[in-house]
Amino acid sequence: MTDLSPVSGPPTAGAQPVPPAAFHIMLKPRGAICNLDCKYCYFLSKEMLYPGSRFRMADDLLEAYTRQYIEAQRVPEVTFAWQGGEPTLMGLDFFKRAIEYQRKYCKPGMRVFNALQTNGTTLDAEWCRFLHDNDFLIGLSLDGPRELHDTYRVDKGGKPTFERVMAAARLMQQHQVEFNILTTVHAANAGHPIEVYRFLRDEVKTRFVQFIPIVERANDTGFQEGDQVTKRSVTGRQYGDFLIAIFDEWVRHDVGRVYVQIFDVALAAWLGQRPGLCIFDETCGQALAMEHNGDVYSCDHFVEPRHKLGNIVDIPLIEMVSSPQQWRFGQAKRDSLPRYCRECEVRFVCNGGCPKDRIRYTPEGEPGLNYLCEGFRAFFNHIDPAMKFMAAELRARRPPANIMRHLAQQDAELQRRFATARRNDPCPCGSGRKFKQCHGRG
Repeated sequence: MTDLSPVSGPPTAGAQPVPPAAFHIMLKPRGAICNLDCKYCYFLSKEMLYPGSRFRMADDLLEAYTRQYIEAQRVPEVTFAWQGGEPTLMGLDFFKRAIEYQRKYCKPGMRVFNALQTNGTTLDAEWCRFLHDNDFLIGLSLDGPRELHDTYRVDKGGKPTFERVMAAARLMQQHQVEFNILTTVHAANAGHPIEVYRFLRDEVKTRFVQFIPIVERANDTGFQEGDQVTKRSVTGRQYGDFLIAIFDEWVRHDVGRVYVQIFDVALAAWLGQRPGLCIFDETCGQALAMEHNGDVYSCDHFVEPRHKLGNIVDIPLIEMVSSPQQWRFGQAKRDSLPRYCRECEVRFVCNGGCPKDRIRYTPEGEPGLNYLCEGFRAFFNHIDPAMKFMAAELRARRPPANIMRHLAQQDAELQRRFATARRNDPCPCGSGRKFKQCHGRG
């Protein structure tokens, strides 16, 4: 397991932490408090860090954070990211004041955006009017059709939530609120990739989807400790197969119409750009988390005592973001990468994945291999030909959606070859098996 704990001494090799031009904070105004009891949620246990707390961000702290966050950014666009728990439990008036503070401290020429992750069950028409009028981007958690979603996403009484989430999606569509879908991939839905994807595309009618793997540590602390995971967790192979199946559907029908985060991230990497998602960046440390009382942590997935940087009441936010402790946390992602990963053919896009999931050993016995490695490697190798084609189209200033016509022609030719293949011929698909043992079976 990768050790990301703080170490003593200054940064080495001549490198020094410097204030980043931009950084990202996951803001938890209600802390871990939520009206649902999703069985795989990694954040509900964080309530234990603050015994006796009201779990409500005070107005003066909200104003102080808004001022410090905006002042620290040296880019023309700034996004406030609201998460939980369930952030809407703060109430609408809280977010109205947040908008007022943003307008008060916004720099000349700067644009301020808001993104809010929600389970959707508290949204009503008044909420949706506010979200629309203030250009909030909403992330709505939905794990697929009813029976798949309701397996783990239940309320405090153990009751299903699917109908309430779907009502929220319809309400946001009615009020023209921009939203995307965040679907977690776990033991219950991992075996149903096409069913999940087509449901989101055809019934929810979303155009933006994230597929987030559930890798849930099996321990009593709620921290990133130990090397065992729960039975709710997706396996690496399951996650890879899930993504491959959806990619094969998407790349033939939906390029330019549906946007899947990991596909966009991959295309950026094949274009020689940074992936643009922290789990696939070479280093990390610029996506932090802040609790309801102003405590700042190195990462949303490491809200635990050893990764606490301080509190904005005592230490300016920019000092914590550019501190040696945070610098070491971010550099450890690259510096602890095992040789097996450094020599991997898909390192340019994967970079070893998120440090929270590096709990396995390489074939040579070196620690630090990502739990999802098998899936990531299979997926990224599978999409390589299509990504190369789409990257070439973009470089030639042509739409990457041309891949759909290209693949349709390839598929038609393959079907023609299947039709003329004899039983003992090599299968035209290139598997190396005889046709009768491959696509000619049955």
